[in-house]
This record gives sequence, C-alpha cells and structure tokens, in this order.
Amino acid sequence: MIRKTNACLAAATLIACSAPALTPAYAQQASEDWQTIDTLTAMVANAMGRSAAPIDRRIKLARCPEQAAITAIDAQTLAVRCPSLGWRLRVPMTGPAGGMPTQASYARPAAPVIRRGDNVRVTIDTRSFSISYAAIATEDGRVGETIALRGSDSRDMLSAVVTGPGRASLND
Repeated sequence: MIRKTNACLAAATLIACSAPALTPAYAQQASEDWQTIDTLTAMVANAMGRSAAPIDRRIKLARCPEQAAITAIDAQTLAVRCPSLGWRLRVPMTGPAGGMPTQASYARPAAPVIRRGDNVRVTIDTRSFSISYAAIATEDGRVGETIALRGSDSRDMLSAVVTGPGRASLND
C-alpha cells in the first residue's frame, strides 16, 4: 500500500512538474506567428510601393492551419485572413516604401500585373461567405487599380480591383 501511494505521488509530481514546461510550448504553437505575417504583409505592401505597419503582438488568434491570405482592401489597407478559422485583420499601410516620398515626375509607374486577355481569379469576400470565379481581363491593370473584366458569357462585364498577378477582388 505504501509503495502504491508513493508511486501515485511520484506520478502526480511528474505530471505537475512537467505541466508548466508543456504549457508555454503549447501556447506558443497554438497562437499565430506574427513575425511571418509581418514579413508577408511587408512584401505585399512593398510590391504596392508602400510600407505596412507591424501587427500588435498582444493579439491572440489561433494559428491558421494554412498560409494566411493577404489582399489589398484599398490603397491604405491590407487584409490578413484565415478562411478556415474565419478571422480577419486589417493592416494599415503608410507612404512609399522606405519612408521617403518620391516626386511624381520621377516616379516610374509599376508594371501592370494583369494584361488584357489574361485569366483572372475574381474573389468576393463578405463577413459570411467568400466566392471566387474566373474572368478575362479586358484591359491592363496595376495593383490597386479598378479594371474591366468579362465573365463566362461575353456579354457579362464587371469591374474589380487588382490585388495581384492574375487576381482581383470585388469589395462587399
């Protein structure tokens, strides 16, 4: 009986001692990796000629099981989304990347990321659902510009904001 009690105490002590060691690792693994998200938002913002603000590290969200989606909402804001978990963050962008504003006469316009005739994946994101479909660009477009697109029926025309190469978005 004494051996059984000592064994139970030893097992309880082992569990109690190991629990604090497991908790921080589990908590770190369960929350989102903001450094990776900051790097991705900085890359997208730099492609747009802007810089993104870092995400507040105090935000605790479940780690997205797949790569978080980053899209431009408008010229001042990026959206970071985890579709499978349903969370979305807005990340503000500031002036030109590098901090020094450039003069318009010296600024070289960014190359179009969508060319006329390209297949474009158009997405519609709302609070309750997300839909995407294929369309064909009827004009060239740079990130942040609104371009005309033709749907599956040649008579169906729509306009969407260019979010990246071969991608455009209709805002809700």
